[in-house]
Amino acid sequence: MSKTLQNLSRVAVGIDVGTSAVKVIAIAEDGEVLERREVAYPLSTPKPGWSEQNPDDWWKATEEALEGLTDGVAGIGLSGQMHGLVTLDAADRPIRPAILWNDQRTGAECAEIEERVGFDRLVELTGNRALTGFTAPKLLWLRKHEPDAYARIEHVMLPKDYVRLKLTGERAIDVADASGTLLLDVARRRWSAEVLEALEIPLEWLPTVLESPEVSGRTPAGVAVAAGAGDQAAGGLGVGVDRPGPLSVAMGTSGVVFAALPEYRSDAQARVHAFCHAVPGAWHQMGVMLSAAGSLAWLRNITGGTFPELTAEAERWEPGADGLTFLPYLTGERTPHADPDARGAFTGLEIRHDRGALTRAVLEGVACGLRDSFDLVGGGARGRVSGGGARSELWLKIVASVLEIPLERLAVEEGAAYGAALLGGVAGGLWADVHEAVAACVRTHGEVEPVPEWISPYRQLMSRYRALYPALKEISA
Repeated sequence: MSKTLQNLSRVAVGIDVGTSAVKVIAIAEDGEVLERREVAYPLSTPKPGWSEQNPDDWWKATEEALEGLTDGVAGIGLSGQMHGLVTLDAADRPIRPAILWNDQRTGAECAEIEERVGFDRLVELTGNRALTGFTAPKLLWLRKHEPDAYARIEHVMLPKDYVRLKLTGERAIDVADASGTLLLDVARRRWSAEVLEALEIPLEWLPTVLESPEVSGRTPAGVAVAAGAGDQAAGGLGVGVDRPGPLSVAMGTSGVVFAALPEYRSDAQARVHAFCHAVPGAWHQMGVMLSAAGSLAWLRNITGGTFPELTAEAERWEPGADGLTFLPYLTGERTPHADPDARGAFTGLEIRHDRGALTRAVLEGVACGLRDSFDLVGGGARGRVSGGGARSELWLKIVASVLEIPLERLAVEEGAAYGAALLGGVAGGLWADVHEAVAACVRTHGEVEPVPEWISPYRQLMSRYRALYPALKEISA
């Protein structure tokens, strides 16, 4: 154990149950990260489009990561991958492997849900349309394709909530993570009796719904465990988006523009997600593009070179790369086109375009995708950037210029685990509420301004970019 952790009563711990590993951090009451631990586990893809994990792998990894860290700390917070279906029998044992957020087997069930509930009513109640990643379609798939397993269900949970059960013995969920099940009345912050009845899913299967900083249970040593939040809400909290103001712009494998809302607001066409926030009584909207930094990783894999080499070559090209435009729909798209069949494209190629031009087009295409989400969540005066893509100065200048706002860097960037730690500290009395925790811990260092002479060419680029999806959709239909 680190020497800096000796006064554990002033330390909060965050647990993030991710797709590839569990990450645990311990932070001081001023937000300093005192310790980081990470333990990986396998991912199973038994059939094309399927993605599963053994819930007990999450718990074993969490036990290993927490060893010697939690006795006497102020509190523990939980976060993790959203939407995954964990089914338990009467003895709280997993019935089958968990079906994860990136599993694509439930297309028919999504159509069935929108037909049973009605598209408009579903969006009104849950803030979202039925997407293959969400939890409810997975339950319908299980009922249809694995009826014996379905008949044994006594409890339904999300990934981090299975870890909570093992940690505290309690079955609970927070409103933010529950928003991603498609079973929550998001405006009223409770399970939707109407949706459950329409889908014939028993309410008794579902855990108690709590606000994110509420105490959901205690460890055997008596440490308070916060209800926590799904990874996006916890990550938003971790960059200081606890109220309307700065937006979160996450440039990871996927790209997310996240905005806190003072009241519930859904998009009638469900182009962006509306969820409960990790702040009691608040909501958030977010747009999600599926291939952000993932697009640049794809280009590097097929052209060679390092990321710094590619971005250095991209700097030699002017904004717009002489008409070269990239659509980043390499794995389908979610915002603003809920289209798993959307595909990427380069248009405007000419013989003089080199690897640097391709890279510039990819950086700009991703920025345009973020602008789609930015406009749909209502814009904002500034953003706070995180994720691997935020390490590129050129990319930040491009994104700032396309969004036409300054982007702030974070002094500490630990993602969802950091937000989980803030919630754990509130549950354990280290801070009075979420706002006090954010004010005490989240700090920025420097910002990247839009490049004035790039704004006009990027407005022209956005017009080209937005015309391409419907044009290519029409000829590929």
